[in-house]
Amino acid sequence: MSVRVRIAPSPTGSLHVGNVRSGLFNWLFARHHGGTFILRVDDTDLERCEERYLDEILDGFRWLGLDWDEGVGVGGPHGTYRQSDRFDRYAEVVDGLLASGAAYRCFCTPEELDERRNAAQREGRPPGYDGRCGLLDASEAGSRAASGERHSIRLRMPDEAIEFADLVRGDMAFAPETQDDFVIVRTSGAPTYHLASTVDDVDYEITHVARGEDLLSSTPKHIAIARAMGATPAIYAHLPLLFGPDGKKLSKRHGDTSLRAFREQGFLPEAMFNFMCLLGWSPGNDEEVISRDEAIARFDLDAVQKNSAVFDTKKLEWLNGEYIRALDPEDFIGRVLPELGDLTAEQEAAFRSLAPLVQERTKRLEEAAEQVQFLLVADDGFDYDEASWDKQMTKDFSRPSLDGALGVLEGVGEWDTDSIEAALRTWMEAEELSARKVLQPIRVALTGSAISPPLFESMDALGRESTLARIRRALDAMG
Repeated sequence: MSVRVRIAPSPTGSLHVGNVRSGLFNWLFARHHGGTFILRVDDTDLERCEERYLDEILDGFRWLGLDWDEGVGVGGPHGTYRQSDRFDRYAEVVDGLLASGAAYRCFCTPEELDERRNAAQREGRPPGYDGRCGLLDASEAGSRAASGERHSIRLRMPDEAIEFADLVRGDMAFAPETQDDFVIVRTSGAPTYHLASTVDDVDYEITHVARGEDLLSSTPKHIAIARAMGATPAIYAHLPLLFGPDGKKLSKRHGDTSLRAFREQGFLPEAMFNFMCLLGWSPGNDEEVISRDEAIARFDLDAVQKNSAVFDTKKLEWLNGEYIRALDPEDFIGRVLPELGDLTAEQEAAFRSLAPLVQERTKRLEEAAEQVQFLLVADDGFDYDEASWDKQMTKDFSRPSLDGALGVLEGVGEWDTDSIEAALRTWMEAEELSARKVLQPIRVALTGSAISPPLFESMDALGRESTLARIRRALDAMG
């Protein structure tokens, strides 16, 4: 059997990392087995779907390196791969299901459904649909529909249990009393997710469906639709849900969970790929850094864990730092430069001189840009971090130390890292001054913060004039 898998995002919002993980696992499974990875679009909700979200979704998968063999943007034998272009096909399937008796028209109003549901709950019966309209004569139902009477269409569920072997969760069984006849076409005439998704899976010859565990309860419905169409259902694998470090399902309470947000914060696609691989799967041997080729070689759906996976941003930052430090220096510079905006040749040269030191101390590209901002502003064009100022610039020793350091630096001959460090340390030793009393106030004076790249290299990158000007400005600010 040639493996065919898919991801079917809905362009009603930004691409969520949960959908990214599902897409990644499907992609890995396809690549491991030499199969086909399909990207189709669930855009039946025409009011909420927006092209800008689709563009963001496609760009996000490309950024992560998840190429697709068929689907939106690349084509294939199944048209546009957009559900919004397949309404005629869904209607054709529904006509066949009605003709075979596998589906029936339901004329129950929302008020009637609520009343019967409440009565069932009061009497301790299952609150699902009671199948009343399924007893109607098909010709009578057809006449009522033809007269314009408002109705939905329901699938007639089988009387026996629906069983299947889940590649992740093992053998599953859903008793018939838990599965009521469900709506496949709304009263508006629009197909439901259950119908559209299953028809697509059948038509596109999807062999395996790997998706989030939250869709497990939908699987009996999808199997029933496929069988009613005369097709063999796909093999299912329900992936563990993503949780935050607090043990709760990943949501907005944990911050922005879109892929776009992580891109904007300076996470590398290589690190994001690696991290997402580990959300419910392990390459073994306690490995945490794994290449794309190694992941493809080792991955399989039956090795995915049942337990929920923790989306730990701190672990992602650590992993991202590992990947940043492993970058070729020119590659690192090339990735950070776009974050810095338009630079003069002098500013770019200053950044390049500090780049190796920044690279060693960076967990996110956003941090790298922050660390070198002091190089890119005018000597009087930045504010002092309030906490850093209060801690370093208000002590009794702060002004004398800064004033003495200014005098030493004014006398430095050759302005380079070694000469600057030698001059200051010789003076500090002679005056019996600690680094804390001298170097930290200088750091705040030059960068506005107590945190920056190594000080002597920063002074070299700033140059003599800017270094002295900034120290004088800080002394003036002390009053």
